[in-house]
Amino acid sequence: MNFFSIWKKAVRREGGVLPSGLRCLQRNFPCGRNRPVYDNFSVKCGGPETISNQIIYERDNETLGPATYYVASTDRWAVSNVGHFWDNNNSKYTSDSSSQIVANTLDPQLFWTARISPVSLRYYGLGLVNGNYTVRLQFAETTIMNPLSGWESLGRRVFDIYIQGNLVWEDFDIKKEADGNSFQAVPKNFPAQVSDNYLEIHLFWAGKGTCCIPTAGTYGPSISAISVTRDPTGKKIKIGLILGIFVPVGVVSCLCILALFYFVQRRMRLHRKKDEELLGIDARPYTFSYAELKAATADFNPANKLGEGGFGPVFKGTLNDGRVIAVKQLSVASHQGKSQFVAEIATISAVQQRNLVKLYGCCIEGEKRILVYEYLENKSLDQALFAGKTRLYLDWPTRFDICLGVARGLAYLHEESRLRIVHRDVKASNILLDSDLNPKISDFGLAKLYDDKKTHISTRVAGTIGYLAPEYAMRGHLTEKVDVFGFGVVALEVVSGRPNSDTSLEAEKMYLLDWAWHLHQNNNEVELVDANLSEFNEEEVKRLIRVALLCTQSSPQMRPSMSRAVAMLLADVEVGAVTAQPGYLMSGWKFNDTTSFMSTDTQTTKTDYSHYTSSSSTRVLTPDRDSKPVLQEIIGE
Repeated sequence: MNFFSIWKKAVRREGGVLPSGLRCLQRNFPCGRNRPVYDNFSVKCGGPETISNQIIYERDNETLGPATYYVASTDRWAVSNVGHFWDNNNSKYTSDSSSQIVANTLDPQLFWTARISPVSLRYYGLGLVNGNYTVRLQFAETTIMNPLSGWESLGRRVFDIYIQGNLVWEDFDIKKEADGNSFQAVPKNFPAQVSDNYLEIHLFWAGKGTCCIPTAGTYGPSISAISVTRDPTGKKIKIGLILGIFVPVGVVSCLCILALFYFVQRRMRLHRKKDEELLGIDARPYTFSYAELKAATADFNPANKLGEGGFGPVFKGTLNDGRVIAVKQLSVASHQGKSQFVAEIATISAVQQRNLVKLYGCCIEGEKRILVYEYLENKSLDQALFAGKTRLYLDWPTRFDICLGVARGLAYLHEESRLRIVHRDVKASNILLDSDLNPKISDFGLAKLYDDKKTHISTRVAGTIGYLAPEYAMRGHLTEKVDVFGFGVVALEVVSGRPNSDTSLEAEKMYLLDWAWHLHQNNNEVELVDANLSEFNEEEVKRLIRVALLCTQSSPQMRPSMSRAVAMLLADVEVGAVTAQPGYLMSGWKFNDTTSFMSTDTQTTKTDYSHYTSSSSTRVLTPDRDSKPVLQEIIGE
C-alpha cells in the first residue's frame, strides 16, 4: 500500500478534510520547504523520549500498522511504515529489550526499544537548512540469540540502507557487524546532503535472510535510534562577506546589479526549454555535462555503440569514477522521444528497487537530450532467449528466479512505491540481465502514474502487440492489470524459450498463449518447456505456467495482483484453478506478433543494447469482422 492509499483512507476518516500531517508528506514534502528552521533532529525509535550524551532523542512510540505514518507535532521529522508480517498476525512494529544488557555502549537506554518493519521503514527530516549533514544510525540485534543459544542463533536479519535515495549499504546485517554477537551496539555514520530542506532515511527489506528464527516475524529492518546533525563547516557565517554584500558601494553596486540582471536573463533564455521539460518532475536526477559523457564514450565512438532504436543510439561508456554506463541519446528528429524522455526521468527517478534498472542521471544542454543508465552486461531477456547462436544458456533455477524478480519489481511499482506506477510496456526486450542474471525492468518512457481514487485511466493505446491486455487494446482502459497481463506472456516465453508468436511453427504451436492453454487442458504443461533444458523442476514449471495463465485472463478482475502472483510463485498461497482461456483468444484474434528482437517494433534494426531505446512507434491491434489484423501506428500520446 502506498501513500495514495493512506491518503484516501485518511480523507474518509476526517470526513473529507486532508490531515495536516499527510499534507506535509505529499507533493515532495512541502512542510518546512523554503522555510528551514532546523539543522538537526534525533529520534528514539520505538520508544519514549530519551536523553543521551546531552542529546534529546524525541519519542517515537506511536502505534504503526501495515501502511501508516506519523508526523511529529513540531513537523521536525516523520516516520512511515509499509508491510505486513505475513507469518505473525499478532506482531508489533516495535520491540522492547529493556530486560537485556546491551554491550559496547555508554548509553544502553538507547537500545532498550527499537522500531521494526516487515518491509519498508522510512524516516524523514523536515524543515532542514540546506547543507552537508552527518547521519548517525544506531542498531542492536535484540531478537536473534547469540551462538551459544543453539538453533535460535541461526537467524539472519538482512536489509538495505538508503540515504537520500542512494544505496549506502546493501545487505546490512546488524549481528554480523557486531562480530556475530547479539545485544551489542552497532553505530554507523553516513554523510548526506540536504538540498531541498528534507532528508530521507530508508531501510528496506529485499527478501534476504531468514524469516522466522527464533520466532515468527523475525525479519525486516530494525533500528534503535537516529541522530542527524549539520556539519560545522555548514554553520560558519562569513561576516565579512555579508558586510561586503550589503554595504552600499554606489555606482559599482549598480553596475554589478545590471550585469547580474543581464546574465540571469541570458541564462533563463538558454535554459527555458530545459526548465519546461523538467517542470513538474518531483525527483530531479543528477545532471551530467555533455563534455563528461563525450569523454566517457570516447566522443561517442562508433566502436562503443551498443544499438539504436526509435529514440536514438545507445553507447557504452566509463565515467571517471569507474562506473560503466549505457548512454542513450535522443535523436533530434524524434518527437515522441522528447515526451518519453521526460516521462522516463519522472518515473524512474522516483522509484528504487533491485529489480528496476538504475538511472544515474541525464544531460540537457541546448538541443542535446541524453539519459545515463547503469550498464548491464547480459543485455536483455529477449536476447538471452531468442538470439539464436548468441543466446545465453539459462537453466531452470535461473529462469524461475528471473520470473520471480520481474514479478517483485512490478509488485513494487504497483503497491510499494510512494507513487503508484503502471509500466504499460512489460515485455522481454524491456527486461535487462546483470552479470549475475538478475532481472531489471527498464524503459519507463510509456509509464503512467496511477491514482488509487480512479478505477482506471482512459488513454490512447501504446505498447507492443502480443503483450497488450484486451481491455487496454480495445477500449484504452489502463490499470495495473495491464502489466500483470504482460508479465504472464513474458513468463510463458521464459518457460518455452520462444517468442509469443512464431509463424514458422505448425498451426497449433504458432501462438504461445493458444498452445499453453491447449497443453493445460490436456494436463501436459511440461511439453511447453524449452527443449534445451535437460533438467527442470516439474512442480515449479506447472506452477509458473498456471500463474501465467491466470495473469493473462481476458477479464482484468480475474487476474491476480502482482504481490499475489509473487506469493503463488513462492508457493505461499495456492494457485487458483484456471477455468477460462487467456486473453485475446476469446476474441478470435490472430496476429503477427512483434517483439523488439524479432523484428518490426521500430523502423530501425535493433541490436545488442537496443532495449535501452524507446520505439519510434508502437502498434496496437484492432479486430475487424473477418478477424483480420489491422495495425494502427500511434505516434505519441
